Amino acid sequence: MSLAGHAQDDVTDVQARPLGAARDIRRDGGSRPVELESIAGGDGPPPAGAVRPTAAFMRGHPAHWIALAFGAGLSPAAAGTVGTLWAWLVWALLLAPLAPAAQGAVIALTLLAGWWAATVTARHLQSADPGAIVVDEVIAFWIVLWLVTPAGFWTQLVAFALFRFFDAVKPGPVGCADRLLHGAHGWRGGFGILLDDLVAAFCTLLVMALWRAW
Repeated sequence: MSLAGHAQDDVTDVQARPLGAARDIRRDGGSRPVELESIAGGDGPPPAGAVRPTAAFMRGHPAHWIALAFGAGLSPAAAGTVGTLWAWLVWALLLAPLAPAAQGAVIALTLLAGWWAATVTARHLQSADPGAIVVDEVIAFWIVLWLVTPAGFWTQLVAFALFRFFDAVKPGPVGCADRLLHGAHGWRGGFGILLDDLVAAFCTLLVMALWRAW
């Protein structure tokens, strides 16, 4: 079965980190459909030639739904920001009414599911860190909202802006975390997708704590 066969346009996830040699590009500039079953096994990194995710791709595997945050990651621009906004909306509608312990349990389960989903989806997209995978932003921002609660709209907005700054600019420790597992594959690569966002969440919470203390 080919899940990526739906993506017939030319390569590319512009935010991806391609791995290996480009083996799926024709001399005329076109790209052959990628047979996902042929890259699902083995210990080596997936071939280069990142697949652009589509709605059809997302429907092709349960991991894709989670990794792409049920479509937020399909945004043609600023997928990380869209994914964070999606996380904020879901928090406001579904998680905010829960008790803190229940919120923490949901976050812990989502972290495990997100790790698995990011690992599988990155392999299917043939990239070490596809920009379309936004479950990392979702988990990290939920942690921020969980730990700054109780907080009104404006405090949450400040948290949103700080998190997006740290995640996008990747200063200091966030950049180090981003480089730590750069190019890794398998479960290490999946965790690497999450790691820099988790550090960005920590930096956001640190700034918020200093702001409140001041």
